[in-house]
Amino acid sequence: MAKEKEMDMAVEMEEFDPEQVDTVTVSLDDGRELECVVLAIYEAGDGQYIALLPEDEVDEEESTVFLYRYYEDESGEPQLDNIGSDEEYKMASNAFNQILNDAGYDDIVDEEELAKMQ
Repeated sequence: MAKEKEMDMAVEMEEFDPEQVDTVTVSLDDGRELECVVLAIYEAGDGQYIALLPEDEVDEEESTVFLYRYYEDESGEPQLDNIGSDEEYKMASNAFNQILNDAGYDDIVDEEELAKMQ
């Protein structure tokens, strides 16, 4: 199961244009399929990760962001894997938090929540 956390979208998403973003359909553990906007594909540690935001939550003040491992298979097709451990999730979320901070957004996971994971 993907780790999901609430993200405070404090900055207005006025520039969001659904025709100019990549989307991914994610199959959740409960059988639902969710169309998500790709927020970032980024490196953390020795791997690559992807941050996804459900399309129906783009204009929301608080949204659920999904983090997955990201890779391309032998034929170059993008693939997603669940993040396997709390330690790996902490590393991936810290890296995504840095991306958000650099862009002027609030953290996806606050410091108190990270302290609980240690």
